[in-house]
Amino acid sequence: MTQSSSYFALSSCLLRQLFSGVFRLMRQAASHELRTFRLPIQLVLVTGLAAAGAKGSELKGVRSHESPEKVRLVMDLSAPVEHTLFTLDKPSRVVIDILDTAANSSQFRDRKWLSTLTKGPVKSVRLSPETSQNLRVVLELKAAVKPKSFLLRPIGQYGDRLVVDLVKAREKAVLSAAREPVAPERPQSARDVVIAIDAGHGGDDPGAIGPKKIYEKTVVLAIAKALQKEANRHSGYQAILTRGGDYYLAHRERTAIAREHQADVFISIHADAWKTPDARGASVYAISESGATSETARWLAESENRADLIGGVGSVSLDDKDDVLAEVLLDLSMTASLSSSIQIGEFVLAALKPFNRLHKKRVEQASFIVLKSPDIPSILVETGFISNPGEAARLATRSHQEKLARAIFKGVDTYFSSYPPPGTMLAARSSEQSLKAITYKIKRGDTLSEIAERFQVSSRRIKEANALRTDTIRIGQVLEIPRT
Repeated sequence: MTQSSSYFALSSCLLRQLFSGVFRLMRQAASHELRTFRLPIQLVLVTGLAAAGAKGSELKGVRSHESPEKVRLVMDLSAPVEHTLFTLDKPSRVVIDILDTAANSSQFRDRKWLSTLTKGPVKSVRLSPETSQNLRVVLELKAAVKPKSFLLRPIGQYGDRLVVDLVKAREKAVLSAAREPVAPERPQSARDVVIAIDAGHGGDDPGAIGPKKIYEKTVVLAIAKALQKEANRHSGYQAILTRGGDYYLAHRERTAIAREHQADVFISIHADAWKTPDARGASVYAISESGATSETARWLAESENRADLIGGVGSVSLDDKDDVLAEVLLDLSMTASLSSSIQIGEFVLAALKPFNRLHKKRVEQASFIVLKSPDIPSILVETGFISNPGEAARLATRSHQEKLARAIFKGVDTYFSSYPPPGTMLAARSSEQSLKAITYKIKRGDTLSEIAERFQVSSRRIKEANALRTDTIRIGQVLEIPRT
């Protein structure tokens, strides 16, 4: 037999065996023998699906925070996900599809939690059926928004998160929404000293967490509101908040709000924390020289900053200046702001000292981003250690919050009363007071000529101011000393 004939015979034999096996299986299809194989096959399929499901993610919770500019929805997930976002009209909706994700917890079956998410432009929230492989979240809207989304990796107490921001249509003075109502402006040319008060953290950023779940973000917001109220009680001051509720603002947004209001000073309120509970006391920080240098470089590098104001309420712009002149102007502005910041900080520390322990007795300097404003004096006040049980308990009380607010304002007022910004009511008052006479009570041994020399005014002017015909004065007599 030839080699080709051998190959042909072998192939024919294999084909016959193959067809024979197929026909045998077909005959057994209706028999009990094949059905006995179904159970293992189903087990394999179920096991495979379970393994595939284990690789997916579960929606564990949803949180919502509203700020003047946007509503932020944060979806807590058990694992990283892929998602898509798109919008629909008539009615306006935002649709988020989260791949290979389910929402199986009891709170989502209850659906009552959905009502907690209807804030700002959000009219209602719907989820796709839980049996679906992918999870669809539909946000029905009352007003147009600009949606954007991004993923956050696990950090600290948070796991994987999908964040959806619904940016509201921009309106005039939207940044002033955090400001509480104050008395109507008085018809006058002199302006108020503007204090921008920043409550640190907020929203998904709780800051430090003290005993009994005392959150830094909550404590500092209460202190910030008390400080705003205290400042607005005093004529010549106007206080605004960077955030008026429980939402997060980026550091640059906070200083942008201060600049929007042409603030004369920026005060960021925080509560410190340490790994051991024994640390305590308040501290005040200003920007460091290295931080000031890096910020100057950033402002020169970013073209959008060149059109911004330098000098707070001034009108100096960098967009028409060459690099050398712009750098000089920035350096001068940052140097002046740093000097003022340290002075304000020292006055605040002095006002805190009588009733509150100080952790640092001098103004510290650090490269906090929130302090990096080249045209606004800025300080960061650590009001105490929230990690210390005793201080945390005090920080959570309204009475202590108000004491802190009064002390901080006293320090700020001491500075601006000594160095009132030009064009303000404080500057006008200072000028008026400088023109008014001061009083002096005659003591034993005083003579009119010595008093005149002491106050650098002539004896003749003292006599004229007090209707004196001679140089004779008596002990206990009160004289008006005219200013030069």
